[in-house]
Amino acid sequence: MNKILQYISSSLSRRLRLFIALLATSVFLVALAVMFMQSREAVRSEALEHATQQLSNTVQRIDNILERVEVATNDTKWLVNRHPDCPDSMFVYSKSILENNPDLHGCSIAFEPYYFQEYGRYFSAFAYWNNGKVEVSRKGSPSYEYFYMDWYQLSKLLNKPAWTEPFIDSDSEDDVSGDMIFSYCQPIWDNQGNYIGTIATDLALEWLSETISAVKPYPNSYSVMIGRGGTFLVHPDPSKLIYESIFTDCLEGKNPEKMALGQAMVHGEEGVKQLKINNELCYIFYKPLEKTGWSVAIVCPENDIFKGFNRLRNTVIGIFVIGLLLMLYVLAKLIQRELKPLNTLTDQAESIAAGNFDEELPNDVRTDEVGRLCQSFGNMQQSLVRYIEEMKSTTAAKAAIENEIKVASDIQMSMVPRIFPPFPNRHDIDLFASMTPAKEVGGDLYDFFVENENLYFCIGDVSGKGIPASLFMAVTRNLFRIIAQQEYSPQEIATKINHALSADNDQGMFVTMFIGKVDLQTGRMEICNCGHNPPVICEPGGVPHFLQIKNTNIPLGTCDDFVFQGEVLENTWNTQLLLYTDGLTEAENLRYDLFGEDRLLKAMEKAPGMDSQDVVVMLQEAVEAHRAGVAPNDDLTILCLKLVKDKN
Repeated sequence: MNKILQYISSSLSRRLRLFIALLATSVFLVALAVMFMQSREAVRSEALEHATQQLSNTVQRIDNILERVEVATNDTKWLVNRHPDCPDSMFVYSKSILENNPDLHGCSIAFEPYYFQEYGRYFSAFAYWNNGKVEVSRKGSPSYEYFYMDWYQLSKLLNKPAWTEPFIDSDSEDDVSGDMIFSYCQPIWDNQGNYIGTIATDLALEWLSETISAVKPYPNSYSVMIGRGGTFLVHPDPSKLIYESIFTDCLEGKNPEKMALGQAMVHGEEGVKQLKINNELCYIFYKPLEKTGWSVAIVCPENDIFKGFNRLRNTVIGIFVIGLLLMLYVLAKLIQRELKPLNTLTDQAESIAAGNFDEELPNDVRTDEVGRLCQSFGNMQQSLVRYIEEMKSTTAAKAAIENEIKVASDIQMSMVPRIFPPFPNRHDIDLFASMTPAKEVGGDLYDFFVENENLYFCIGDVSGKGIPASLFMAVTRNLFRIIAQQEYSPQEIATKINHALSADNDQGMFVTMFIGKVDLQTGRMEICNCGHNPPVICEPGGVPHFLQIKNTNIPLGTCDDFVFQGEVLENTWNTQLLLYTDGLTEAENLRYDLFGEDRLLKAMEKAPGMDSQDVVVMLQEAVEAHRAGVAPNDDLTILCLKLVKDKN
């Protein structure tokens, strides 16, 4: 699977073909699905309407015939009531019904036992068809006592006209036909309302079966009819007639759908149901015969209903598949032709990327997007050649500048003391300093030296960063070294440096500075703070705190005639003095939180008992931990001084 995806993703034309194919297929499939669904529903609705209409027409036709039978029988009953004492007339009436209604199978006008004394116990005027002619005979004998038959008893017991269930037309006398018939029975009453007999008009079930079976909405559809108890009266399988019912297959809870259908038909309901018959899905349309209480159904296999639709669907799908393949072929050729310049351009671009900048690009005269891309790529190639040439010269110049900056950085770092301990032959001075520029060169400075048993030291921070600040720093450091060697006091040194820096200071640069002088014999310290951060001091046995300075003065180089004031600290033996630039307290982390003075004092609580180098390293590590990988935003310079008094 991964290889297939890689093969497709490695080519734009393949992705385009696949995308178009998927899009076209999706659109066509959705359109076909909607069309097929709507068409299928339309076919289904039309089939339901067609089958229902045919069933209704058939039921109506049967009802018309049954109605005609009932009318003819009722008319005959009127004639019988007019001449109830004329037995010979009964043969005429029964024969007349058949002659006027050729669809009828037979007719019996039967009377109660001994109604006609001259004929004895039995009298039934029976008319029937024989070789196309109507014949009559008298029925009734000890072997065929008709007044016990269903067709006679039904109307007598109900005391109203009724249709019988189908029965075999035979008797022990001569077995007239043996056909399956059903009868319409009309009771006969005399003028006093006493029951005297029954008129039974017969219809052949075979005729009814042919009438119903002739209804075939579809080639493989067929009709069934069930009696009031669900017995099959019409069925394409003759073995099921009379002896099986619609509920035969539903015993023991099997086939509940068929059970529901049978119950609906027996209850005289009308409708359509869908169920499987012999593992084939079928639609069953059913409607009752109101006069008889029977129900007629047409069974239509779904495949018959949707045969034309399925044929059309398969044809459309075939056309769609062929059309889709043809479209993909045409698209493949078209995309291949349109993307050919891009493939050539890709190969030549790879050659250019390999360093062959003089590779000749195709001269595409097309004005579409591909043509403009080729032209733009040619312009880009020319610009790239020029850019590379310029880059080479720029890189060389930058390398020269970086080399010069490195030399300047080395020179700058060489201007401040870097050898520690600075006075290896003296044990009374514990001093360590560190300077870390934020860029290649910086504007911080520190310096110290011993002159005639006096230790001169300073720390400073020039405004700005980079090369201008480093030049200003170099000038300031040299001025400090030159002036301090003349053994001036710190405030005098500050005044003279300020005068020198203020002259011709067109850039308005300045430097904050802390200058100190310690008498190594007495431990007396003179200081002058020129706008610099207050130092941290820790007396023996005390707590680190910021040195309270009365005269902070202003930075050097801002005002030429300013007179600087100094202060004196008596007896600074074994006292730690920490000088630093704002790169310590203003160090930021990712949340732009400052290291701050509180963290500085907290860190300095560990300083008592540590030498100056350990104090500086400890503070540097604390700042790095606070930054958490963030690049420094300012130069960082730290100087720690402690005068150690020899007990001897």
